Amino acid sequence: MKETQSEEKNARLLSTLADLRYALRQFLHFSELAALEAGMQPQQHQLMLQVAGAPATAVTTVAFVAERLGLKHNSAVELVDRSEREGLVAREEDSADRRRTIVRLTRKGERLLDRLAGGHVRELTVLAPRLIENLERVRRHTAVAR
Repeated sequence: MKETQSEEKNARLLSTLADLRYALRQFLHFSELAALEAGMQPQQHQLMLQVAGAPATAVTTVAFVAERLGLKHNSAVELVDRSEREGLVAREEDSADRRRTIVRLTRKGERLLDRLAGGHVRELTVLAPRLIENLERVRRHTAVAR
C-alpha cells in the first residue's frame, strides 16, 4: 500500500510538472509569434527585454546579455550585431571601463518593446491562474516530501 501511495504521489507530481511545462510553452509560443509579427526574431525580443529590464545595478554588456539569455558569448555578440544593424539596440563605450561596451535600446527598440509588452501582459493575465496553481501544487508536493 505504501508503494502505491508513493506511486500516486509521483504520478500527481509528474502530471503537475507536465501541466506547468505546457502552460510555460504556451506563453513562450505566444511570445515567439508576437515577436515575429512585430518584425523581429524572438531572440531579439528577448535581448531587448533583458536590456530594458536589467536591474539598476547591472551593466548591460554583451556578457550580461549572454548570461541572461543562456547564450555563449560569441552567439550573444552575433545577436547584438544583428539587432544593432536593424536599429533595435546600440553600443556605447563604458566610461567606467573602456574595454567593454554597453548595450542600450534605441528609440525604435523601445517602441517595439512597449508595443509587445501589452500583449504579453494580457496573455500572462490569462495564463496566470494555471501557472500559479501548478506552482502551488509543486510547492505543496515538496513540502510534503520533506
